Amino acid sequence: MGISLPAAALAGCTAVLLLQPVPAAAAADPAQQRRTSAGGGSVTSLPLGADRALAPRATRPFELLGVGWNGPARSLDGGSVRVRTRDAATHVWGDWQVLEADGEDGPDAPGGGATAPLWTGPSDGVAVQVTAGPRGLPDGLRLDLVDPGQGAAGAAGRTLPAEPPDGRRAARPAVVTRAGWGADESLRDPQVEYTGPVRVVFVHHTATATEYDCADAPRMIRAIYQYHVRSNGWRDIGYNFLVDRCGTLYEGRAGGAELAVHGAHTLGFNTDSAGVAVLGTFVTDTPPPAVPEGLARLAAWKLGLAGQDAGGRTQLVSGADGTRYPKGTTATFDAVSGHRDAVATECPGATLYPLLPAVRTQAAALQSAARPAAPWAR
Repeated sequence: MGISLPAAALAGCTAVLLLQPVPAAAAADPAQQRRTSAGGGSVTSLPLGADRALAPRATRPFELLGVGWNGPARSLDGGSVRVRTRDAATHVWGDWQVLEADGEDGPDAPGGGATAPLWTGPSDGVAVQVTAGPRGLPDGLRLDLVDPGQGAAGAAGRTLPAEPPDGRRAARPAVVTRAGWGADESLRDPQVEYTGPVRVVFVHHTATATEYDCADAPRMIRAIYQYHVRSNGWRDIGYNFLVDRCGTLYEGRAGGAELAVHGAHTLGFNTDSAGVAVLGTFVTDTPPPAVPEGLARLAAWKLGLAGQDAGGRTQLVSGADGTRYPKGTTATFDAVSGHRDAVATECPGATLYPLLPAVRTQAAALQSAARPAAPWAR
């Protein structure tokens, strides 16, 4: 889905990068820093100077991209980033698309900034235009091109099988494990952090393509994983779980799907919560019915592990400024909340967010069905 901007919107200080196929000798340019994973994927970083344009050059194949920088996450507030990519098979250039600022995802500790990643599909050319905000252009501005590769060799347990309710908790849904989507475990920090019992599930969208073949979901997740670790410098993929448009659930951050793994998904509220991201952009596109169904199954089970009513409310303490609640403030959330409930963002989108009340209702019903009726109610 392309987004065109009027020329006036591009006025101001702009760094422009245009990449097109050129003779192979140009591919040796040392400005292209490429890091390859054991799973065959790679991230190629290209600097975007604040006062110069990069000459056209050859690019390695990529399927996801994003723009990052070294300064604070909000350094580009008031500015914009838009990209245009070339299809590797048809050699046709697509429309301009705007990259979302992504300062509200990630760990609570401050770090560098980055846009949300954009899934492009197989591509071999890109144009980028960055327009500065009031703070100017941040240092270390770069374009990262991600090739997800074929994935690391799978191990046993590629899918965590579904299990029926045990009389106390809702049924565990089937979850594709990290091995199932081909995670290269050498990329992440080997240490795993845990938090308290999960009392809130925060729902996100990944701001990537909405129309995709669900068979490509593992490639999309591998690309997001590389972007979060290698581009953003996080210890692992930020989300605890992901859901594709077919309702398939995927394990995100390592540490055990049934355990309270500390994620990097909702600034200030990564403690005592889990983040689940739906693959897609749901600003105007409506999520398929399988999406809220998958979210409800996941929420019923995950919240039930902590004895949290999926239809209830609970309180969390903000761990960072830059959210709707300053650090140290106690905030009340629905047990199934949207990213926007915690921070100023559109996520999880204008069409997905209104479905969350129904997700809560269905998740609570699944939890109730797992509990045996009292003897006097039979």
